[in-house]
Amino acid sequence: MKMVAPWTRFYSNSCCLCCHVRTGTILLGVWYLIINAVVLLILLSALADPDQYHFSSSELGGDFEFMDDANMCIAIAISLLMILICAMATYGAYKQRAAWIIPFFCYQIFDFALNTLVAITVLVYPNSIQEYIRQLPPNFPYRDDVMSVNPTCLVLIILLFISIILTFKGYLISCVWNCYRYINGRNSSDVLVYVTSNDTTVLLPPYDDATVNGAAKEPPPPYVSA
Repeated sequence: MKMVAPWTRFYSNSCCLCCHVRTGTILLGVWYLIINAVVLLILLSALADPDQYHFSSSELGGDFEFMDDANMCIAIAISLLMILICAMATYGAYKQRAAWIIPFFCYQIFDFALNTLVAITVLVYPNSIQEYIRQLPPNFPYRDDVMSVNPTCLVLIILLFISIILTFKGYLISCVWNCYRYINGRNSSDVLVYVTSNDTTVLLPPYDDATVNGAAKEPPPPYVSA
């Protein structure tokens, strides 16, 4: 009889659109890989042609530096790191190597923690939203419309939006975690436990190993009658 750990009952092998968690993790890794590749291309084009993404003070309504070369290099390094992490997660889910998924899972936890801190900041300091909007340039899109909204309603809308994002991110984290556990469970060899009558426990080898070893043994000699 195969012994199953109690906590293995609390995770599912299926995710959104009724696909397997391994397939969902591969699709998620490819999606993040495409997004970060597009961001990297935009950053490289901005680094090659700074005038294309240069905003004058008249366009921004004040002295504002969009991004200097140092920040651009840091953003490019982060994009390259994210591409590597997403590629590792995609490869690990495809080749069923659980260790390759851990960096992507840690990134998801870090991103979820940052969004949670933003939600807590909005909840504790609701006036910070109005102060942040006032610091935006006067010609910023929809700035005046947002300023005209009731501050309490604005806080509730932002909290609702962040809550939806956190719920979605939490679901994606659970999908990746279930994929990790699924692959880790498939790679680990099954061990059968047999308890004898005198309360001694005997660990039997896996079925595949026992079948191979049994087939490799030579057959017994033929029976010769006396």
